[in-house]
Amino acid sequence: MWLVLAALALTSPYGLVLQTPRIAEIQVHGNLVTSDDEIRRLADVQIGAPVDEDTADQISERLRATKKFERVQVLKRFASITDPSQIVIVIIVDEGRVKITRTTDPDHPYRAVKNRWPRLMYQPILSRDDRYGTTYGARIALTDVFGKDSRLMMPLAWGGEKQAGLEFDKTDTEGVLSRVRGGLDWTNRAHPVFQETENRVEAWVRAEHWFRPQVRVGVTGGLQRESFAGATDLFPRVGGDVVVDTRVDPAVPRNAVYGRAAVTHLAGGQQTELDGRGYVGLVGQLVFGVRAQWTGVSPTVPAYLKPIFGGTANVRGFSAGTTIGDTLTATSAELLLPITSPLHLARLGVSAFTDAGAISCGAELPGCNQSWRHGYGGSVWVTATVIRLNIAVAHGIGSSTRVHVDGDISF
Repeated sequence: MWLVLAALALTSPYGLVLQTPRIAEIQVHGNLVTSDDEIRRLADVQIGAPVDEDTADQISERLRATKKFERVQVLKRFASITDPSQIVIVIIVDEGRVKITRTTDPDHPYRAVKNRWPRLMYQPILSRDDRYGTTYGARIALTDVFGKDSRLMMPLAWGGEKQAGLEFDKTDTEGVLSRVRGGLDWTNRAHPVFQETENRVEAWVRAEHWFRPQVRVGVTGGLQRESFAGATDLFPRVGGDVVVDTRVDPAVPRNAVYGRAAVTHLAGGQQTELDGRGYVGLVGQLVFGVRAQWTGVSPTVPAYLKPIFGGTANVRGFSAGTTIGDTLTATSAELLLPITSPLHLARLGVSAFTDAGAISCGAELPGCNQSWRHGYGGSVWVTATVIRLNIAVAHGIGSSTRVHVDGDISF
């Protein structure tokens, strides 16, 4: 750039003489606690100093080295359209969170001071499903604890699923490990089939690699302690999964597919999960969707870890605590019709569906019904950014008519 300016100066009709660019003015923006003069001193920059290609970077490095600012940006601008040797240095800083306090000085009754408390974020926990009921609470998080795009979180919840723990989450979309999560969690809930309390403590870690946003692979490892029906088990949990997801909006998918395959070794056995879904746009906003899922566990796996038949998760029209088994197979077909415009922040829609499923049982579960069971019905659903609510009325053939309510707040 400076070579171009020199050439323009030498060939200018006004006969300008090439001069060394120098600082004509220093502007400071974004500061509330640190004065302009202090920032100029920390930047070690003065009026009249020469300017070259590295000047802005050098000023930025000196200011960042002070650890006073969360972000620093330094720009070079021309002070005059007729004299390109006059340069304005613009310093933009972000001091982070500050608070305004009162003083005893009547000429300056208020002053800004840096907030030394940790930067906390709060996220509500509010979910409802037909297996465990309503869960409510909050998730408290500290940001950038382990570097950029990282969080240290503490979930605290009560109700259907009582939760407490300490978790971390780190995202690096350009690295080999696109996302790393882990934590130590406690969960307490009632099993929907046995109505016995599950008391679970688990230390876990998960790593994911994203080949692209639609294709992800992950591995999970952990140690789990489970107390159930007077017995306590301690076992490792190790597994891997592959996910393909082309849905732009998971709440209202269209012309998209979702597939997940997972294998987990736990409690002396193995669990395999397969889940495939497809969505095709028909006339207007009408969408036709199908789903097939299969879950199988080894006969030696404890009863509280076996797949559960019924409810919103697989076959609506049957209770979410109907029965358990070693192998669960379920299919569904659904017509989804959004009523409101796709441009609206909140979307309202209706759907009609039919479900079918069967569960197979080993000798250890002699009372299990292994025949295929069918259900059908309709639902009304609402999505609004982070809020999802679905109310379905379904009839199970040979069973009864049930209302299923599920929803959550997710970020």
